[in-house]
Amino acid sequence: MKNLKSFDEHPINFCAVSKKIKVLLLVFMVTLPLTSCFEDMDDNAVPNADINDFVWKAMNAFYLYNENVPNLSNDRFGINGIDNRYDKTEEYSAYLDEFETPEDLFETLIFDSLDSFSNIVPNYFDVLNAQQGTTLSNGLEFRLYFVPGSETELFGAITLVLNNSVADNLGLVRGQLFRAVDGVNLTVDNRIALLTQNTYTLNFADYNDNGTTEVEDDIITLNDESISLTKESYTENPIHIAEVFNLSNVNVGYLMYNGFTSSFDAELNAVFGQFQSAGVQDLVLDLRYNGGGSIQTAVHLASMITGQFNGQVFSKLFYNSNQQDRNRDYEFTNTLSNDAAINSLNLSRVYILTSSISASASELLINSLRPYNIEVIHIGDTTAGKTQSNRLIFDSPSFISTEGINSGHNYAIFPLIANSTNVNEVLVPSDGLVPDVDIEESPINLGVLGTSSDPLLAVALVDITVGDRPFGRSLEMGNLRELKTPQLHSPFDNLMFEE
Repeated sequence: MKNLKSFDEHPINFCAVSKKIKVLLLVFMVTLPLTSCFEDMDDNAVPNADINDFVWKAMNAFYLYNENVPNLSNDRFGINGIDNRYDKTEEYSAYLDEFETPEDLFETLIFDSLDSFSNIVPNYFDVLNAQQGTTLSNGLEFRLYFVPGSETELFGAITLVLNNSVADNLGLVRGQLFRAVDGVNLTVDNRIALLTQNTYTLNFADYNDNGTTEVEDDIITLNDESISLTKESYTENPIHIAEVFNLSNVNVGYLMYNGFTSSFDAELNAVFGQFQSAGVQDLVLDLRYNGGGSIQTAVHLASMITGQFNGQVFSKLFYNSNQQDRNRDYEFTNTLSNDAAINSLNLSRVYILTSSISASASELLINSLRPYNIEVIHIGDTTAGKTQSNRLIFDSPSFISTEGINSGHNYAIFPLIANSTNVNEVLVPSDGLVPDVDIEESPINLGVLGTSSDPLLAVALVDITVGDRPFGRSLEMGNLRELKTPQLHSPFDNLMFEE
């Protein structure tokens, strides 16, 4: 028996950790503004020096690593960004004048060795939209790989197609390969220019293994198929697939969940209500394309999986020395933010599937469940390794709300502001969470999501039904080498935030 077909069947999230994401973010937001959820205000000219003043004081007040950046010290210019919100000294003003743009200043205030995630945004409405699941997208998710035998040539593999998106409506599917864009072969050097366009044409290809098991002699050849895609404003329901499998008299729930988006918490809770009604005894939670999102939504999801830990600490946030009064605990709960009762499964184990871009709130969920009496079986690839939370900081008296905001510009910053730990104050390692069963997706063996042809899901289902778990072993899926850089999708991936 298979039921509970998906609410919204395709996701968004594919950026690996790299400082280059800041550049992509700026390009994205300068050229592709969104106004579907939050309307822009009139943009009256404000001198860069005034915006720079906001950037410095906000970073001084909230940036997690402010003590590691000498120019953010509270006594650096005789100004403390919290206590002296509007003060300036002659030395401070001269310092701000050194920077032509707010972006230039912001880049000098980042503690590079620990931070690949803080951003400055010229239009904060785009971030507000993204937090509610709305971005500019053609609905295509892919990963890039080196052509066998080449250090520069690339090909792409479509991993997901967002439901009811441009790509979905054009009939694109998981597993399709492309070798060129606009008739130009993909390379390491041209991939950003080709794949960040609003409109581009994918030129598809066929994979030939030459009848051998060796990758070195494999050939990727362009075929005659191509398709043009144009990005549109798109709101994604993060519930990509929700199904129940009846296997050997065990009811197994499967949920592919692609973003911790609070505006869809009610729909998420409804899925768990259906899982309850179906008598689900085991759950496979697929977070392999989930780059993070709302911490409170992570709490809600953890409470839906469990239910037996209500009121106990799920996670903790620790701020910098200027914001110690903001340190807080998040507790397991039996209600959503609107006081609706949470549908809890009261499970004693959960299977979680990940990839190298599973980050932030996805990692928080795994890390924060593990101290409790619930077995977390982690299958897939090592996660991204992001334990810090971000927050959108405005040019307003409080920094954290839009009340009294400077109406002359739309700049905001989205810095790392706190470390997130589990109840035992253990951080997610910077090199990621290592799975119990190490298995990476292969572009030539992706399978169909939500079926046993998907290699990652198959491992979980076999363990549930016959107890055959390849613990501590790496399941080789092929030797094709992935390009481990930003995958040119949403610039808001890998962010975890308070609301």
